[in-house]
Amino acid sequence: MTIRTILVDDEPLAIQGMELRLQAHDDVEIIERCSNGREAIRAIKTHKPDLVFLDIQMPGFDGFSVVQGLMEVEPPLFVFVTAYSDHALRAFEAQAVDYLMKPVEEARLADTLDRVRQRLNEKRGAGEVEKLKEVLAEHAPEAVADLNEGGEVASSRFEKLINIKDRGQIFRVDVDTIEMIEAAGDYMVINTGDNSLVLRETMKDLEKRLDPRRFQRVHRSTIVNLDLVKQVKPHTNGECFLLLESGAQVKVSRSYRDVVARFVH
Repeated sequence: MTIRTILVDDEPLAIQGMELRLQAHDDVEIIERCSNGREAIRAIKTHKPDLVFLDIQMPGFDGFSVVQGLMEVEPPLFVFVTAYSDHALRAFEAQAVDYLMKPVEEARLADTLDRVRQRLNEKRGAGEVEKLKEVLAEHAPEAVADLNEGGEVASSRFEKLINIKDRGQIFRVDVDTIEMIEAAGDYMVINTGDNSLVLRETMKDLEKRLDPRRFQRVHRSTIVNLDLVKQVKPHTNGECFLLLESGAQVKVSRSYRDVVARFVH
C-alpha cells in the first residue's frame, strides 16, 4: 500500500524537513508540495491524495480553511503540523488523524503514520465490502443477508455454546470462556483457563463454528481467543508470544504474524 501524500507549509525549510523525515517510510509517496491554502485545495481536488500534512498558520487560507474548502469532495486524511499547541483541540474537532508539533520528532511521526495506515486499511476495507455487496446483490442476492452493516459475517452464524463429551460427561462450554484450542491428532483440547476438555473434531471443522473476528489460528495447531490476549511479547526471527488472561503463553509463528498486527495500534 502506497500512501499518496501532499505537504502543505508556507515555509520551504519546513517542507524540506518533513520530506527528510518521511524518507524513512518506504510506503509514503510525496506527490505534491504546496506553499499556501489555495494551492493545497487545488492540489487535493486534482490529485486526490490519501494523506495531507497541513500547516495551520499560513497567509490567506489557514489549515482549517483548507479543510472547510473541501467539504463538497471526499477529503483525504489530515495531519496538522504547527509550532503552536493552542490549536490542538480544534484540530481534532476537524477530524484530524493527529497533531504534530514543530520540529517534528521522528518517533512521533512514526506513531502518526501507524495511525494513518490503520485508518486507510479500514477505509479501503469498507470500500471492498461495498463492492462485494454490489456484486452479491446482482448475482447472489440471498448471500447479502450473510453480511452485516459492517461487512463482517453475521455473528448469529457462529456457535455460542459448544457441547463437549469428555470422560463420560457432556459439558456445555460458553465460547466466550474458551481461551485457547490445541490440536492433538483427531482431537481438540479446549482450554477455558481453569479447565481443559477434549473434543473429537478436526481443527478445520471447529474453525467454521467459531467467529473468526475473535478466534484466530496463531500456529498450525493452535487457535486463540483474541479477546483474552493481555500482552504481545516479541521474540526472535519474527515470532512472538501472546500472554493470555490465565497467564499462559502461546507462540505465534511467522506464518501467522498478521494476526498480531491488529494488536499493534
